[in-house]
This record gives sequence, C-alpha cells and structure tokens, in this order.
Amino acid sequence: MADSEHSSSEEPFTYSPEKKGRDSEIEFSEDEEELIIRMFNLVGERWSLIAGRIPGRTAEEIERYWNSRYSTSQ
Repeated sequence: MADSEHSSSEEPFTYSPEKKGRDSEIEFSEDEEELIIRMFNLVGERWSLIAGRIPGRTAEEIERYWNSRYSTSQ
C-alpha cells in the first residue's frame, strides 16, 4: 500500500534541490540561457519575472546562474 502511494508522487522534472551548493554549477539548457538573456535585456534583474517564463526554475536559481556567468564585477 505504501509503495503504490510513494510511486505515484514522482515528478516529471529531474530537478533536485539537494544538489544546490555554493560552488556547484547550475545547469541550464541553451534555450533557457537564451530566454534568460532576452528577458534580462527586457526587464533587467527582475528574477521572479524571468523565472515565471521558465517552468521548474526559481528566481534564486536564475539569479545565481546569471551572477556566475555574467557577473559585471571586473
């Protein structure tokens, strides 16, 4: 009985919050990267707006990704 309840709770995404760490790199597809760049050019650092256009992504993930790839501090 418990096994059938557990197996029905599987999610379609492979997102795993346990893999989040300070130094771990966030993986995004090319399509997600392009969308993030286009949205950033339109709305700036409004991470929650950008995250709303990418299913399964949070504003925090997108902000961390952006800051790790496109940091302006040089």
